[in-house]
Amino acid sequence: MLVAIPLFPRVTALDAVGPYEVLQRIPSIDVTFVGDRRGEVRTENGMLGVACDATFDEIDAPDVVVVPGGVGTRKLIHDETISGWLRAVHPRTIFTTSVCTGALLLAGAGLLDGLTATTHWRAADLLNELGARYVPDRVVEHLPERIITAAGVSSGIDMALRLTELLVDRVAAQAAQLIIEYDPQPPFGAGSLAKADEATVARATEYLQARQ
Repeated sequence: MLVAIPLFPRVTALDAVGPYEVLQRIPSIDVTFVGDRRGEVRTENGMLGVACDATFDEIDAPDVVVVPGGVGTRKLIHDETISGWLRAVHPRTIFTTSVCTGALLLAGAGLLDGLTATTHWRAADLLNELGARYVPDRVVEHLPERIITAAGVSSGIDMALRLTELLVDRVAAQAAQLIIEYDPQPPFGAGSLAKADEATVARATEYLQARQ
């Protein structure tokens, strides 16, 4: 089973690597990072390089697609290279999924029209403008449409565990969870917009704006 994870300049690293770490633990699953060209792309702050091992033309029938987010998604919403690839491969995927603002690329390709979906809280309005209906859930599933979206960054791990359950079985998902020792016990209760206080939201907004 082949999982394709598209990469692009200014991608958020964990959006891609979180699901990779879950899915690559399953022996029957191969994960390939794809892009418009082979080679390195830099993550959103430029501090980390990740490599595309195949081009979109080379991966034309993946079983699963996981689209990560990042600042770079804003320039790609109407980019025909990635939008065209998503529209071309989606009819044959088992699932087409996104993490964080990767949902903007699914929406830009027309795959979320009229569907509820989630993304990073800062991109909620833009997601709505692109034809989806934002909901502040960690993972949103539309199994008949074969679409799953996950909220910001770390939620991609949750989505990948659920995806593993759907693709293989519950025990496989639990085994992957155990292998990566994913047992979150955060020191603070500020991991969602609903939980964060005003000062935390203001600081987060300041930091996000500094990276745009």
